[in-house]
Order: sequence, then structure tokens, then C-alpha cells
Amino acid sequence: MKRLSCKPGAERSKPRPDIILRFRPEAEGGLLEYLFSAMPDRKRTTVKDYLKHRQVMVDGVVTTQWDTPLSAGADVRVNTSREFQVFSNPRLKIVYEDDDIIVVNKGYGLLSVGTDSKRDGTAYSMLRDYVKRVDPRQKLFIVHRLDQHTSGLMMFAKTPQAKEEMQHNWNNMVLERRYVAVVEKGAPEPAEGIVRSFLAENAEHVVYVTADPAAGREAVTEYRTLAARGQYALVELQLATGRKNQIRVHMQQLGHPIAGDRKYGAETSPIRRLALHARTLRFVHPVTRRDMHFTTPVPASFRGLV
Repeated sequence: MKRLSCKPGAERSKPRPDIILRFRPEAEGGLLEYLFSAMPDRKRTTVKDYLKHRQVMVDGVVTTQWDTPLSAGADVRVNTSREFQVFSNPRLKIVYEDDDIIVVNKGYGLLSVGTDSKRDGTAYSMLRDYVKRVDPRQKLFIVHRLDQHTSGLMMFAKTPQAKEEMQHNWNNMVLERRYVAVVEKGAPEPAEGIVRSFLAENAEHVVYVTADPAAGREAVTEYRTLAARGQYALVELQLATGRKNQIRVHMQQLGHPIAGDRKYGAETSPIRRLALHARTLRFVHPVTRRDMHFTTPVPASFRGLV
């Protein structure tokens, strides 16, 4: 049997692993000066080139700024092989990445994960393709989700261990989850408080409040009014539990549905989207046990209403 051979260079080459140096500064300071001290065996021009050519990453974010401030214990990485692969998408932004997790800021209208009718073009599929470009062996795991029309912070795991640790110990690992929303019908009275009820879901996938504890699961949401003008108010919300559509149902229960939320009682849609944003996410890192705290600005369209 004649053996078929490939043309020279046509063989599929194995991906060459990057050589990445990792440092953790013991004190605050500037990035470039720290790199000079951390790599005394490299020429200063070489270190500057690493920075110039996007080969330096601080706390999961690639930087070219020589004066990037460093905190004690920051995760500093230098890829001596090539520039770091950078994820870029107008609807999804990586705000932190390391060997175990990715934290992103998801745009509204973007599905977190696939459905039976849509597998691609989701936050999960975009990030999965990105991590495989960096390393074809890398996998991505779902930790939690945001509604399609809710924007803001969410996280994914890059190892099975990180996924299991977060999901199995969610209530202990997640220290803070805060949202902001624009609600209808003026400011809530009182201006701050707690909404507590049992939530159930019907066959049409609509979540509703039930008086029967056996039929639903307890949900608790803390709220605080930040600003108000006319028929709209900007409200900060903190989850004590994490039920499906919890905030949306609780705002409807309070008599102040979220603007743009026709499913749960809204009468208006002034910014043509659900006015709900996951602003703050704070959790214990599943591997390093560091306190991870991320926050995003209130969307400009929300502020414009109040």
C-alpha cells in the first residue's frame, strides 16, 4: 500500500506554548520600574519592547502604559514569546482574566449562553473561541448567567475545579452582587427597604409571587433609591438570594416595575431596553482565595432619565 505524503510545510504543527513569566509585587509602585527590578537579566530596551508590543498583562488586562499603577500582590505577567491574545467585541468586554476565571461586562441583548435555537453569538461562545485561540486545549465553563436583556458583570470558569468551587459554595463565595435599575411610577416609598416573597414559575416561564411556601422558593432583595425625576427613579439593588428574574418580579411587586420590562408590568421603554444593569460583583477567588471586587459605572442612559 502506497503511503501518501504531505507537501513540505503542510503538516499540522502543534501549537507552540508561550513562555510567560509571572510576578507578584510586594509593594505598590509603577509598572515599568517594577519590571526593570523583576527582570534584572533582561536589557532595559527588551523590557520596554515587551511593554510596547502588548506582552505585559496586569491583573488579567493587557497594558502598554509604562506608568500603570501596581498594588501589592497584583498579578503581573510577561509573555516573552509573543503579544498576548486580546479579546475585542463591542458587546462583551473582559475586565479580568487569570488561569482560573474570566470576569466580563456583558452588553444588553446578548445571550449569556446558548439555547436550543441559538448556539453561536453568545457570551459563552465568544469567550470559548477566544480561549481556544490562546490555547486549543483550553476549555470554558458556565458559572452563572445574566438575562439576555440585562447588562453588566458576570463570570466564567476556565477549569472544572474553579467551576465546582464557585457553584457548590455560591452563597459563601459570592460576597456582594449589586444591580442598578431605572423603575417607573416615581420613587419607591419608603426610599429603601427589603422585598421578601416566595417565587414560582408557570408553564409559560413567567416567574410570579406566591403565598404558598411549598409552591415557591424564598427570594430576598434589598433596594435603595439613588435619584429620582418625574416618573422615573434610579434604584440600587442587592441580592440576598439569586432566583430567576428575582429583581424584575420584586420591582413589580413593589409597584415600580423596571422601565422597558413589558413582561413584568412596565408601561414605558424610554431607552428601548430593559433598564437593569449588574453593576458590582464581589467574590472569593475559587483558587487563590483573594477578595475579588469589580464594579462598573451606572450606564449613561440610566443617568439621563433621572
